[in-house]
Amino acid sequence: MNLALVLPMSAFALAASISPGPVNLVCLSSGTRYGVRRGLGFVSGATAGFLVLFVALGLGLNVVLLRLPALVEVLRWAGVAFLLYLAWRLAADSGELDGGEGRAAPGFLSGALMQWLNPKAWLAAASGIGAYTNAAQLGDLMLFAGLYAPICWLSLGCWVFAGAYLRRHVQRPAVMRAINRVLAALLAGSCLFLLID
Repeated sequence: MNLALVLPMSAFALAASISPGPVNLVCLSSGTRYGVRRGLGFVSGATAGFLVLFVALGLGLNVVLLRLPALVEVLRWAGVAFLLYLAWRLAADSGELDGGEGRAAPGFLSGALMQWLNPKAWLAAASGIGAYTNAAQLGDLMLFAGLYAPICWLSLGCWVFAGAYLRRHVQRPAVMRAINRVLAALLAGSCLFLLID
């Protein structure tokens, strides 16, 4: 295990986790719509889903995917469908901030699934593993995953807290509808990255 890599691995994990992407947009929306407590369930699922993806890629899932290109296409189209569904839900939201009691907040399972359908997560995992680990050193992969876990959770949590902050300052449904539609457009636009070879 190469402990000299702790700082560069941590910096990579922070940059990859906190930068905007589909999961971050859902965290922001969830914090705005449902508040911090309910938003953190999605954050926990997204973190767990990413870590499973990260370790699976590090242990050789990429070799399987190279041998089964049809599976890659299935994942790609499933990702597009899931992101468009989430974008539609955001766009159709009324903008009423009633605490969201009548609607289910995206939860743990949604967060975990979304990471497996998120091109940013695949890119971050593959590039981080390629840059900072050695396939022969399982310890490096586990060190990186151990660093990624709290960094990813805290980074995504920041987006939930930003949404909760926004919720306190934006009380008019028309403004919330506009924000939701912008977020929905960004989420739908992120599908383009899934469709580019």
